[in-house]
Amino acid sequence: MEQRLAAEAARAMTQIAEFVAAAKEAGVPTEPLRARSYRGRSYRTSLRGWYLNASRTIAVGDDGMYYSLLVPPSATGWLTGVTPEPTTPRLIVGEGARDGESIPLATLLRQRLNAAPGSGHA
Repeated sequence: MEQRLAAEAARAMTQIAEFVAAAKEAGVPTEPLRARSYRGRSYRTSLRGWYLNASRTIAVGDDGMYYSLLVPPSATGWLTGVTPEPTTPRLIVGEGARDGESIPLATLLRQRLNAAPGSGHA
């Protein structure tokens, strides 16, 4: 199981690297990425990149890393910002989530690449 997940993550990182290269080549602008608490409060981050979904909860940074931008509430986060850590990408985003919504990572990346520049979502 661990080996399968590592192989899946490697394939997902390859897709992300290809997306970053294509987005930069096509001139798709990055934007400052903001994190959001589970309660809906928005926090600054030092990250720039591309949001992959309309709710702006997942993104690819211009550093080529995959980020979940949902963070725990922070008493000081609204003043100082937060620093989301990169997460291991899956080939199927949202697989196993309680809301039942899942979508292939490749689809999200393609939609973002094809979206109007700076639109922030697919």
